[in-house]
Amino acid sequence: MAHTYTNLLTHALFSTKDRQPLIRTEMKSDLYAYMGGIITNLRCKPVLMNGPADHVHLLFVLAASLSLAELMEKLKANSSKWANERWQRRAFSWQTGYTAFSVSQSKLSEVKAYISHQEEHHRKVTYQEEVVALLKKHGVEFDPRFVV
Repeated sequence: MAHTYTNLLTHALFSTKDRQPLIRTEMKSDLYAYMGGIITNLRCKPVLMNGPADHVHLLFVLAASLSLAELMEKLKANSSKWANERWQRRAFSWQTGYTAFSVSQSKLSEVKAYISHQEEHHRKVTYQEEVVALLKKHGVEFDPRFVV
């Protein structure tokens, strides 16, 4: 798209199915590298990924030519397929939905620090508590029955 300039910074997070602790330490760097490759192949730009054993936080620049829903669908489907083929120990899959927020360039450092410190953060806060707090902070209406 000639003459189209964007910087669609996005912070997304989603959990493993049923929030099972499937992202083991020994697979984390390979999984994140593979996910980064998917994001890059879709003409988006990965910035940072991190999370504990039951979910992942992603910070990326979304391409102007791609919807967030399309990126999430391809990212989750391809990464879970790859994880199952690669580790073959347990059925690996992601939850159905996701949570995502736009990020202002002025808040980039703050969001990067937040994502970088996920392990520490989750010693005090559950995934559900985190998602509810983020939804409230960003003014997103939600049904608490579906944040379980």
